[in-house]
Amino acid sequence: MMLRAAILVLCLVGQGAIAAEDPANAARAASVQLEAATERLQNADSARDRVKALTETVRAYEAGLAAMRDGLRRVARREAQLVAQLQAREDEVADLLGILQTIETSAPPVLLLHPSGPLGSARSAMMLAEVTPGLHARAEALKRDLEEVQTLRLLQQNAAGALQSGLAGVQQARASLSTAIADRSDLPKRFTQDPVRTSILISSTETLEGFASGLANIVEGEIVETTADISTQKGEVSLPVQGLVLRKFGAQDAAGISRPGMLIAARPRALVSSPTAATIRYRGPLLDLGNVVILEPQSDMLFVLSGLAEVFGEAGQVIPKGTPVGLMGGVTPEIGAILSLSGDGAGTDRTETLYIEVRLHDTPVDPEIWFRTE
Repeated sequence: MMLRAAILVLCLVGQGAIAAEDPANAARAASVQLEAATERLQNADSARDRVKALTETVRAYEAGLAAMRDGLRRVARREAQLVAQLQAREDEVADLLGILQTIETSAPPVLLLHPSGPLGSARSAMMLAEVTPGLHARAEALKRDLEEVQTLRLLQQNAAGALQSGLAGVQQARASLSTAIADRSDLPKRFTQDPVRTSILISSTETLEGFASGLANIVEGEIVETTADISTQKGEVSLPVQGLVLRKFGAQDAAGISRPGMLIAARPRALVSSPTAATIRYRGPLLDLGNVVILEPQSDMLFVLSGLAEVFGEAGQVIPKGTPVGLMGGVTPEIGAILSLSGDGAGTDRTETLYIEVRLHDTPVDPEIWFRTE
């Protein structure tokens, strides 16, 4: 019996657990990011450029919440891995515990007895001396695994507080940003939009192409010429929203319809920013595209962004690179829904879509010629 037990212990020791990266650190780091974003929000009101400060705050919250989601996914995967390992080896663990209990409760003289006599007893004692360190190491490894499972579960419970604070903070930051942009009066303007002409153009066109080609007719007076040139940024322009490319230029959708633009999957309520310095040529509802923002980064070029829930700014304004122009739609998931995403794959929480069309000399071109999408 003692020989069989010793062999079993040697087998268990030889199958030591493979060390894995600690996923809890990612979730803890995300909590720190959310705390830093909260501090940014508190300081934004006193910032000289309040719009810029609030924009950075919203982005900090978005990054922190994304990191928290990722950290919780890793925590959940690690916990599931540990639990599966422990469940798969229940019999071995039970044998290990039985051996440890036998050694602990048996008197030393009994352990030294062997049916084959003194020689067998001596061999048994030598083997027991050899495997005892292994028994101890294996017991410690089991203890560490159980403690890690407990730590990961506690971390997931505590994450609810950080998420609650982060969700409330980003909501407040978005509302403050919208107000700050509406109150802004320091941006130069190239033209003033005529609301009557704009309404006539919208009602008389049935396509985005027709509307874009008539933009010059919706202004009061003349449009100030621009010397802006982004040709050196070709292929390096950042996407206006953090997201994943769903469909590329000319690709067909599920209905077999192709569009001369690119579709980006983004998270609910994500901030959409101007990818370059540009003039706002139009912002508001258009056709069946929802809210649309049309930007002019240089003469004879338009960036058309459609699918937003809210739009910021005013037609005619010249805005710097990175200026918020709107928010994506959707509803920010509740804490329970975010925590339930822990086991999902990347991208499952990007439920909103932003359509991007680039028009050069009134002709659609592949957005990937200009935007960096890797």
